[in-house]
Amino acid sequence: MTAETDAQPASVVIVGAGQGGYQTAASLRDHGYRGRVTLISAEDALPYERPPLSKAYLKSDGHAKGEEELWLRPATYYVRQSIDLVGGTVTRIDPAARTVRLGDGSTYDYGHLVLATGARPRTLDVPGAELRGVHTLRTARDAAALRASLAAARCAVVVGAGFIGLEFAAVARESGCAVTVVEALERPLARAVSVRTAEHVTRLHRREGAQLLFGQRVVALHGDRHGGVAAVELADGLRLPADLVLIGVGVAPRTELAAAAGLPVGDGITVDARLLTGDPHISAIGDCAAFPQVRSGKRLRLESVQNAVGHARLVAERLTGAPRAHYDELPWFWSDQYSTTVQIAGHDDGHDTEMVLGDDPDAFSVLLFRGEDLRAVESVNRTGDHLAARRLLDNGGQVRPGDVAAPGFSLKGHLASLGGGTAAAVGRAMS
Repeated sequence: MTAETDAQPASVVIVGAGQGGYQTAASLRDHGYRGRVTLISAEDALPYERPPLSKAYLKSDGHAKGEEELWLRPATYYVRQSIDLVGGTVTRIDPAARTVRLGDGSTYDYGHLVLATGARPRTLDVPGAELRGVHTLRTARDAAALRASLAAARCAVVVGAGFIGLEFAAVARESGCAVTVVEALERPLARAVSVRTAEHVTRLHRREGAQLLFGQRVVALHGDRHGGVAAVELADGLRLPADLVLIGVGVAPRTELAAAAGLPVGDGITVDARLLTGDPHISAIGDCAAFPQVRSGKRLRLESVQNAVGHARLVAERLTGAPRAHYDELPWFWSDQYSTTVQIAGHDDGHDTEMVLGDDPDAFSVLLFRGEDLRAVESVNRTGDHLAARRLLDNGGQVRPGDVAAPGFSLKGHLASLGGGTAAAVGRAMS
């Protein structure tokens, strides 16, 4: 094996070519890394954007994104940057030999290994789950199959009122399809947003003609004589007609490779604040990584593009000798549903106070506090609030409930009143 220095491994192998895997390879080259970079993809496609898969990519009205529009970079980029893009499934990691083995028997040596294995959609363990017309949504292939089904569908049932399910529901309604969303909990996005924001999302979908059923559990899917799905049965006996079903009940991190290699795993591959696993020659990033959040002290696994990109950049910096010691970026997230945009800044790991800015029921922000500390801000159709919240939270959340209660308070005005100290954080918040 080629010798390497502590700062610069002789070669980097990246398992997983999603947003995090791609960004690791790109950032390594951006930081001047000259060793061998191998990016292994289990998909027969160039690395691509995933957020449009539940939004614009599904549309069939002339506004749909094509496959090439999803590419993060064209094929020529990987050639120019000397990034070896390899198709195949990694079946084994040998930490002692520092090799990975693919399903075709080929092996690759690594000086450092980056696991960007992502997550897989959870499925329903009920009769009929294998029927034609039942979908999950994670990959471009999933989205292409779902788009084809949607083009011919008359009535769709979405199981799970999370972001993916609701984004699809919006696209389906806009295409003229009848839509019913079935959620086991008592409100949509129950683990992700406040009651106020959840209530708005419920009103929005019902106003657009979707049916939302809460506190309901699916017990079976029933097919027609041709093997296609025809109905969804709920625990109370109600049968919902459906010629398309989307299962959107969350994802499970892909930890099997790490576990088989003896690395610690839980709800994700366990890493430290530098995103290193228990092996100093292996990092894990993105949806598959459970990392300690510096701001809260709690271990998190976040499913977002921003998190995957931030993880990738830190690992690339660390491998090329940059000084940043740990991952401490502010989480943020967005979702487009119909003409509404929901944006979240920060991470709500428990709050006791909710304060609302804005009198418009379709444009407001919810500030979530624990005691005097601002934990997160949810903004509905108020992008200015979202950007100001990111800057404030990135600089320590310098706003208190008493400030918000003052007449005429605004996040942008409060940000401006703090002057140069907060201005220094603008670049970090917007990068």
